[in-house]
Amino acid sequence: MDSETRSYRTGGQETVLDITGDCTSYVAGRGDGLLHVFVPHATAGIAILETGAGSDDDLLAALGELLPADDRWKHRHGSHGHGRSHVMPALIPPYATVPVLDGRPALGTWQSICLVDLNVDNAVREVRLSFLGDGG
Repeated sequence: MDSETRSYRTGGQETVLDITGDCTSYVAGRGDGLLHVFVPHATAGIAILETGAGSDDDLLAALGELLPADDRWKHRHGSHGHGRSHVMPALIPPYATVPVLDGRPALGTWQSICLVDLNVDNAVREVRLSFLGDGG
């Protein structure tokens, strides 16, 4: 198995960041196998969804309704409502596994691999990409 860690600047606002291009370049030329994408943070997740047509904004809106940034959370350090960021990975897990066929992620036409980050207190996130297969 081969792995690589990449850093992403998510800034000081909630974000859905499309990392499909980096995932595609990571598996290029590797043959068939599995791409595993993992974010080693307690307040971020990996989602596979359509981007650019409003779904990324819809996801943030849905998470805002499910996990409001208010004082209900027992986990209270950090910015206002920060505890919700620690609950989010139970809904948007910190990982995704994608089949790779002939060195390309076997995603559907409108699917993208995205880093989801509600935590406005940490501006930089690490993502570990791992490949398991005949070319890794």
